[in-house]
Amino acid sequence: QVQLVESGGGLVQPGGSLRLSCAASGSIFSIDAMGWYRQAPGKQRELVAAITSGGVTNYADSVKGRFTISRDNAKNRVYLQMNSLKPEDTAVYYCKAVIPFGVPSWGQGTQVTVSS
Repeated sequence: QVQLVESGGGLVQPGGSLRLSCAASGSIFSIDAMGWYRQAPGKQRELVAAITSGGVTNYADSVKGRFTISRDNAKNRVYLQMNSLKPEDTAVYYCKAVIPFGVPSWGQGTQVTVSS
């Protein structure tokens, strides 16, 4: 089983930046891809960015050019650098670990609020 803990959320003004971090523990050898998802009030959870164990990345169109996902396998961490933040980026951000042939693991979420 994999445990995920997110950190780095907070309140930021439009145009500002935040860096989210997700620390993985437990059966980390079983992790394949990892990703960041977000859920705004009244909306469904959506994919923000994902990265495979080989470093291939994928982004939602709404964050391309502004967000960057990265992974440090030695530290068992995945990061989300968020620049040029907009009010519509406000949401709870969740980290997800994909386990081949297993149930994916989710973190508890971290709140990101973009407001002046």
